[in-house]
Amino acid sequence: MSSATESIDSAMMSAYQQISSGKRINSAADDAAGLAISEKMAAQARGLEQGTENAQDMQNLLRTAEGGLENISSALNRMREIGVQASNGIYTDSDKAAMQLEVDQLKSFIKDSVKGTEFNTMKLLDGSYYNKQAAVSPNGDSIKIYLEDSSLETLGIADFDVTGDFNLGSLDKALENVNDARARIGATQNRLEYTINSNETSYLNQMQAMSRIADADIGKAMMDKSRSDVLMQYQVFSQKEQMQRTGSMLSLLK
Repeated sequence: MSSATESIDSAMMSAYQQISSGKRINSAADDAAGLAISEKMAAQARGLEQGTENAQDMQNLLRTAEGGLENISSALNRMREIGVQASNGIYTDSDKAAMQLEVDQLKSFIKDSVKGTEFNTMKLLDGSYYNKQAAVSPNGDSIKIYLEDSSLETLGIADFDVTGDFNLGSLDKALENVNDARARIGATQNRLEYTINSNETSYLNQMQAMSRIADADIGKAMMDKSRSDVLMQYQVFSQKEQMQRTGSMLSLLK
């Protein structure tokens, strides 16, 4: 096979590969520098994609925690209402004892909320979810996440009892702590949302840049294929014609 034919075959093969794969660079031989750059961009794009998924997963975890804290806040508000009611001088000791039954039920509800609020089997409100990482960037950079202990003991209301001397200030402090925890969760959720938006924008930019380097110009590839087809047909015709001429000359020499 002549060098010209080999060159045409190579060009035709390259055009076929670009058309079938949609890629301009199908091997390092096509463009070594372009391949290296596009692979780095691909790794960065995959990192951005995973960082976005991580941030979304962490948002789901924080929503779960915030839902648990919302329930606790509602229970605390009801306990405070009962405390205000019990402070009125018209109630007997038996009346207050009946009120305390509801307070005890609310405390049990808070205890159950702390115990039952979990994500992927991890407890979120008992103080054990502390100093965790949300890996949200393509390079593994992270946002630190910690959730407050919202147990009855930590909130300071384990012994709240309206049948004796009690202080509504303990409930006010517990509500303040829960609301502060909810506010921190909300701020973290907003930060994660900004990070997701930033990652998605960067991902699109990376993919566009990578496309300009690695993706094939299908129109040009089709033109190259057509040109190679014509050249190959011309080569075949020329070789056939040359063989006919050679045969004619040999017949004359006989």
